[in-house]
Parts: sequence; C-alpha cells; structure tokens
Amino acid sequence: MRIGTFVLAGQYPGQSEREALARALRSAEVADEVGLDAVWLAEHHFVPYGVVPSAATLAGLLLGRTRRVRVGTAVSVLTTAHPVALGEQAALLHLASGGRFTLGVGRGGPWIDLEVFGGGIEAFEHGFPESLDLLMRWLNEPRVGADGARYRFPEVPVVPRSSDRPPVIVACTSPATVRLAARHGLPMLLGMHIGDEEKAAMVAHWRASAVDAGRAPEADHVAAGVCQVADSHTEAVETLRRALPGWLRRGLDAHRTADGRERSMRDPLAYTELLCELHPVGTPQLCADRLAATAERTGITRFALLVEGSGDLAATETNVRRLAADVLPLLPGGAAGTAARRGTAVSSPAAPATG
Repeated sequence: MRIGTFVLAGQYPGQSEREALARALRSAEVADEVGLDAVWLAEHHFVPYGVVPSAATLAGLLLGRTRRVRVGTAVSVLTTAHPVALGEQAALLHLASGGRFTLGVGRGGPWIDLEVFGGGIEAFEHGFPESLDLLMRWLNEPRVGADGARYRFPEVPVVPRSSDRPPVIVACTSPATVRLAARHGLPMLLGMHIGDEEKAAMVAHWRASAVDAGRAPEADHVAAGVCQVADSHTEAVETLRRALPGWLRRGLDAHRTADGRERSMRDPLAYTELLCELHPVGTPQLCADRLAATAERTGITRFALLVEGSGDLAATETNVRRLAADVLPLLPGGAAGTAARRGTAVSSPAAPATG
C-alpha cells in the first residue's frame, strides 16, 4: 500500500488564512520526514473550506521544501484553467523536481468560479472532455494546435517537454467522467464521501470502459479519506466531532452557484459521523484494518488521507507521525517499508519536530 496525506488547508472557525496554510505546510513537511508516499493538495476559490486557490503553486513550494515525498494536486480544476497553461506548469514541476510531481485534474463544481474565470456552466457541463483531451495532447506530443469548440490556436512547440510525462490522475464522481478517464487510460481519484461498495463499482466500470477503449484494464487509482489516530476509537471520533462540523458548516455555506441554481448542502454533523464510519478513525489497529478492508474490497492500494481534521497544528503533526509510526507497520503488503526504502527513519509520536 502507498499511504499519503490529503491537504485541504481548511480555515477552521477562529483561524486566519496564515494559520490554515501553516498547518498545511507543516503537515506536508512531516509527511516527507516520516516517509509517507505522497502529499495531495486540494484547490478551492473564495471559500474557507480550503484556502489554496492554486494547488500547482503550492505544489511547487512543497517540492522545494521536501526531498522524498511525491506531491500531487487533488485536484487542479481544469474547467477554470487553460489546459496548455496547466500542462506547462505540470511539465515544469515534473522536470524541476526529478519526477516527484503528479497532476490531478477534475471538473470542479457549478460554482461562482465559472463566472469569475470564464467559461460558465457550459464549460462545466460540456467542456471537460475537450479540456482533458487538449491537456493530454500537450503532455504527450512535441507540437500542439487546437481547433475545438472552446480552444482554438495554431500549432506551437511544447516547451518544456520531457520524454516521460508527469503522471496524471482524474477526479471522478460520475459514470461519464469514469469513462472519460478510462478512455485516456488515466487512474481515478475517488472522493471521501463514498464508501467501499461505490468505489468498487466505479473501479469495475473503469475497467470495462478501459477494455472497450483498447486500454489496459488496470490502473493505480487513489482513494481519498480521513484519518485520525488515537489510543481509543472514542478519542479519535470525539476529536473530529469537536472540529469538523464547524469547519464544514462555515466552508460549505460559503459556496455560491454560478447561475443561481438551487444547491443542497450536507448536514455537517451527519457528514462528520459518516466520515468517521467510513475511514481510518480510531486506534492504530482499527485504522490499519479499515485501510486493508478498502484495499481488499476495491483493489485500490493508494490512499490520500485528510490528517488535519482536528484543525490544530500540533495535533495534526502528531496525527501524521502516528500514521507513519503506528499504523503503517500494521498494514499488509509491506507498507511499513516505505520509509525504510527511502532511507528515512520513522519518528515516534513524541519525537520533536524538525525544520
């Protein structure tokens, strides 16, 4: 298994943007220090749900601050970004970091972002396939031109370009996007709001669609989740119950739709309970068992785990350290060897932070 962290940089009630970002940065540095596989960075606009408006920009900073951990976007919103500009950034980060960058892309949501950055609902509802096609051409071909419904330009050289393109992953929440990812042979990022049964169904649909498109039926998909490690299940759940609902309520309430369409919001308390039920929240053994069960039921062995659920910097750092020191050794398939293979000592939960 390959275990990484999922960084939203959520602005919890009473916190400043600087505090939210400091917690996000520190969690990534510790993930590198203790030998986790990857750090995945979310991207949001105009809401305190996450205060990172450019996951690629933050990825560049973290690639410079770390030495071993992979850094990926989860995701860069392709609907509100030009595919060529995003492709250039991805190639630059891939080359400059020695291959440690992964570009995750997604359709995004029907939010006010679409009006601010252009494209509108039409781009959200119908433009994603064209954008993804253009992005993949940019990452794979030496020269690219476009003559599509949204993007039109004469052929230009791709600079910078690497013989091995950066890995790309696609956030999937609908059957249509699953089929699109499969047609390109790209692995999926599956959200933390769904359980193992739905994840397994999406993996099966991806495999069938990949075969129909003449692609290999296997890919290294990623499952997002929440992780809170504690000495008891009750302690872990209570930590999240104290912090998550306030952040969720404030962050989700701030979303505005692009065209005034009706929207529904999850109940923050009920959503917190669902996350605690679905994901590795509890003792180290319970966390390991839930990760192993998801891998067995879905075939997914890469995880992006939200570790900042407490909203507290020190508690988040401890959570990352316990994930590496206490949970990874209990996982099947040698997950605990990740740090050793990288030549990194796994610190104990009480180990002091290093810069």
